[in-house]
Amino acid sequence: MATVLDVEGVVTRFGTAVVHDGVSFSISRGEVVALIGGSGTGKSILLKEIIGLMRPTSGRVRLLGTDVEHAGEEAMNDLRLRFGMLFQDGALFSSLNVADNIAVPLREHTKLSEETICMLVGFKLSLVGLAPDTGRKMPSQLSGGMRKRVALARALALEPEMLFLDEPTSGLDPIGARSFDSLVRTLSDSLGLTVFMVTHDLDTLLSIVDRVIALSAGKVVADGTVAAVRNAEHPWIQEYFSARAPQPGGPQ
Repeated sequence: MATVLDVEGVVTRFGTAVVHDGVSFSISRGEVVALIGGSGTGKSILLKEIIGLMRPTSGRVRLLGTDVEHAGEEAMNDLRLRFGMLFQDGALFSSLNVADNIAVPLREHTKLSEETICMLVGFKLSLVGLAPDTGRKMPSQLSGGMRKRVALARALALEPEMLFLDEPTSGLDPIGARSFDSLVRTLSDSLGLTVFMVTHDLDTLLSIVDRVIALSAGKVVADGTVAAVRNAEHPWIQEYFSARAPQPGGPQ
């Protein structure tokens, strides 16, 4: 299976603080992969380095065949058309309604007519399970789960090959979080999307993820299926998964 992301020997330092100390892994097309780690392990920083918003101190990131560090402005602009990004808070434009938020990348990067853009916006809303009249609402009128879905629709506007998610279920109630998880898995399977997410949500791992990469002390300490990582003999991993273990005499 083709490799779509290759992270090789990434080192990230801020002054004397070492965040990443030789992080390496690769992701194949069609995988749904979760990056986990304790607070301060640099998960979101690594995500930003992968998509070119930050640069590591050393090492290499190759995304969809492009060397992110050495790519020129034109090459990076072309690359950004091939992946979608959902930030933790959705990052919707508060002054634009839902339809205009989703239409932003279509207006910025295509020469499609307004009629076609309007049709595509409606299609993207339906793709993420929202009614057409949602397009007329402002972000402030939406629930947290609906805002996440609108942000996802915008991330999918340009038919990306790869989708990056930063804490996608953060702030959602358990029912909303599981519904969002199911949507991501369905989209990955139906559209052939490769998904790379930063998450702390154990239920997400157990329900939709193909593979888990665990960071601790600046390094990858486990990489494999959920079952394999769960059995890794590392203190943080054992503590993380034990948070879900049933208590004696409690509900099973």
